[in-house]
Amino acid sequence: GDWDFWLDWKDRRWWVTLTPILLITFPAATQYFMWEKMRLPIGATFCVMTLHFGQWMNRIFNFYMWAWFPVNFTTPGLMIPSAIFLDVTLMMTGSYMFTALFGGMGWSLLFYPANWTWLAPFHLAYKHPSGPLMSLADLMGMEYVRSATPEYIRIVERGTLRTFGRDVTPVSSFFAGF
Repeated sequence: GDWDFWLDWKDRRWWVTLTPILLITFPAATQYFMWEKMRLPIGATFCVMTLHFGQWMNRIFNFYMWAWFPVNFTTPGLMIPSAIFLDVTLMMTGSYMFTALFGGMGWSLLFYPANWTWLAPFHLAYKHPSGPLMSLADLMGMEYVRSATPEYIRIVERGTLRTFGRDVTPVSSFFAGF
């Protein structure tokens, strides 16, 4: 969905929660088919690799070549380590129940750490010449104006989830796995 399209929407609460929940259905179905019919524990990885390839083609042809958005502004979330963990869990246990319990939890808990390496530079602080201090992702969101951008995205970091402490990402990841 839109939470995975735009770089300035990849926040520590909703992107970490929604993306793993919404993306586990097709890899799980492909994993079931490949395990039952061929006894190959590569279903989730195969599905995520083809999905990731399709997402990159969408981002390059539609967003970059057609609308001229920078490629790193619409980079998709990386799910390959999560899919490998899901397949390894099925291979080691051979049980759908344990794969659903432990593999599903690992699917969501590995999502944000897998994306740290390419997402971290966009969370660096930047002092805009007009005065405000913001992250590079917020600056990109302000400079490249898109239609239908909800304004609540700018204040998404405020809310009741802060009562769990400063770091909301582990709580969001655990909720996605649950």
